[in-house]
Amino acid sequence: MMHPSDAASWRECTRCVMNNHVDRSLSFDEHGVCHHCTRYDALVGSRMIDPKLRETSLAQLVDEIRRAGKGRPYDCLIGVSGGVDSSFVAHLVRQHGLRPLAIHVDNGWNSELAVDNIHRLLSQLNIDLVTEVLDWEEFSSLQVAFLRASTPDGEVPTDHAIAATLWRAAAKHGIKHIISGMNFATESISVPDWSYGHSDGLYIADVNRRFGRSKLKSFPSFSLPYLGYLTFIRRIKSVSILNYVDYVKSDALRILKNEYGWREYGGKHYESIYTRFYQGYILPQKFGVDKRFGHASDLINAGQITKYQAKMELREPTYAEALQTQDIDYVCKKLRLSVADFESIMKAPVKSFRDYRNQFSRVARLKVLVNRLRALGIYPK
Repeated sequence: MMHPSDAASWRECTRCVMNNHVDRSLSFDEHGVCHHCTRYDALVGSRMIDPKLRETSLAQLVDEIRRAGKGRPYDCLIGVSGGVDSSFVAHLVRQHGLRPLAIHVDNGWNSELAVDNIHRLLSQLNIDLVTEVLDWEEFSSLQVAFLRASTPDGEVPTDHAIAATLWRAAAKHGIKHIISGMNFATESISVPDWSYGHSDGLYIADVNRRFGRSKLKSFPSFSLPYLGYLTFIRRIKSVSILNYVDYVKSDALRILKNEYGWREYGGKHYESIYTRFYQGYILPQKFGVDKRFGHASDLINAGQITKYQAKMELREPTYAEALQTQDIDYVCKKLRLSVADFESIMKAPVKSFRDYRNQFSRVARLKVLVNRLRALGIYPK
């Protein structure tokens, strides 16, 4: 139950469903529009292709990728998780005649449905797949370390490993374009206090040093200087191809289901058992974070759902209680945590990435630089 004083201070954006209780850093303009919406307005022009120019811009991008990959077995690299965004990217690149190599990072938490979606899709599209299997002892140690660090960044180890694997694979195979499944229109909201560190190897290393039970010998990682080397010296680009098309998730789902027999798995990124549990249980229960508010607000800004529809969806539980109970037991056993250990982790005081060594200011400056290069047309959308 909300405390009366909390109710008095509660404020919601006049445009999306973000409020100052789900995001304590939220600020508003004179019209009551939150800073996430104003940020969206400021960046959408540099991140999304003008609808009138999409066909021409996409054709130019495809031609650039083909020319860069001429004479090589593959002209681009895609990451696949079994989720809707990465699956639609695979469909899209083949539709435009590109020759991708697909990379999947297996962190030990794939649902059977995700694995089936990957193989069903790639076999029909005739796309080669390389699977990077993470060392379970190292990776599970890192996941537990993040749980004990008591920050809401428990998904960072997976995201960092995926990014590192893709960049390193591109360098190894001489591929100049990594095709990302990110779409600014439907994924623009960024709340560092919800999740930070996807590009910060220093932060990950410090958390593991303090709380991990294994040294990170084989965990895929990268530093900002190495990323700069690959970007500016090796000329490898990460391209968000979904920013070049009219990407509507409901349409993408329909295409994937009808053309490939792809099956839906529930919430955003719930193709992973750990992600389902972390975002659906740990984040709301311990940190008071419900990422569905951000996902719904993105779709509102993209014009794909209404505010009323978002509110109706947010009234539903994150996922079924029976499955939550099942997941608690499964996750604890897989991570070798006793019930007492898990309860202690859930009750521990909440901390932030700021309590550990990090490169937040450097990462922020790098993002600003890349956005400026995008606005100038020097770097792909």
